[in-house]
Amino acid sequence: MAGVASGLFGIGGGIIIVPILVGLLQYEQKRATAISLGALLLPVGLPAVITYYEAGELDIPTAIPVALGLVVGALGGAKIALGLPSVRVRQLYGIFILLIGIRFVLGY
Repeated sequence: MAGVASGLFGIGGGIIIVPILVGLLQYEQKRATAISLGALLLPVGLPAVITYYEAGELDIPTAIPVALGLVVGALGGAKIALGLPSVRVRQLYGIFILLIGIRFVLGY
């Protein structure tokens, strides 16, 4: 399910894998995030990128600076998360998902 969501919407780890690991399998929030990132890094992302590239949908000049921003942001976010209590990371994650959901439901 996470792989299909990743290919369709560019999501999967944070929306599907992490909640399953935390909610159903009782993993700690930070460990679930690390597992999700490790699982999605190459086996999911690379094939989807190749597929979109072959379809002529990948705008490489735009993707490169976005990727650089993601690298810097992901490193910073990981350091912040590791410095916070797991409960706080879980609360922030819940707020983030809620706000994104509301935005999508309202259509903007």
